[in-house]
Amino acid sequence: MKSMSFPDPAVGVSLKSQHYDEILKRDLPIGWFELHPENYMNAGGENHRALSQIAERYPLSFHSVGLSLGRAEGPDLAYLERLAQLVKRYEPFQVSDHLAWTSSGGIFFNDLLPLLYTSASLNSFCNSVDLVQNRLGRRILIENPTQYSPLGESDRDETEFLNELARRSGCGLLLDLNNIYICANNLDFDAKSYLEAIDLSRVDEVHLAGHTESEWNGSRVLIDDHGSEVCSEVWALYADLLSCSGPVPTLIEWDTDVPALDRLLDEAAKAQACIDAIEPKAAKHAIAV
Repeated sequence: MKSMSFPDPAVGVSLKSQHYDEILKRDLPIGWFELHPENYMNAGGENHRALSQIAERYPLSFHSVGLSLGRAEGPDLAYLERLAQLVKRYEPFQVSDHLAWTSSGGIFFNDLLPLLYTSASLNSFCNSVDLVQNRLGRRILIENPTQYSPLGESDRDETEFLNELARRSGCGLLLDLNNIYICANNLDFDAKSYLEAIDLSRVDEVHLAGHTESEWNGSRVLIDDHGSEVCSEVWALYADLLSCSGPVPTLIEWDTDVPALDRLLDEAAKAQACIDAIEPKAAKHAIAV
């Protein structure tokens, strides 16, 4: 497996089609763009015209939602082939997906569905990650999920599951701090304790995003909608993470109610300021991909 250097600056933003023209006209103070490959699996058209030009100027990261790695029958092989062709075409510096499943038995769900954390599900997930990494010829990252209620019947914590998954499969971790904060609220645990339990040496990307609040049965519930600025509590978690890990490629993730590009850049500047403020550490210089 080959390696590529971290982007510099280390902070990127979500790539959205409404920003294509502005991105191509300006010299932006960011390191990279992350995209959902599902939006680019056609052969050509406007998306590819713009993406080809953007890829000449900025590194890309692919953040997939379609592999369905957590389903019992393994990943969607037809989707994997389309993803492999796209990876070959654009050579992103990272490829990631989720600790979740999205389809089963030919039925596709418009959500990232959680799985039980058991020995059986760990074995199955490791096999799926191995299959994907072998087909792509690169290491992938797996993102921690959002949950809204306890699943029950798991025999280990999520952090234990992710650490063992990374150790056994060789994959990296994508740590979404907004997801951790949401789950800590919804499932009543301490977000800082979650960070302390994760093997940070495996974390090769961080996501920062916004959420919304709702109420269910008289309780405050946080909803992962990627539609607003990062809250102060998540920024605090980010500072805690950086103090332990050193610089990590970081994405400002914004998928709904997408604002003007400059508002994304403002959030990216906040993240870069956090990175610049930490004490110098032995940073990771390359990612196995």
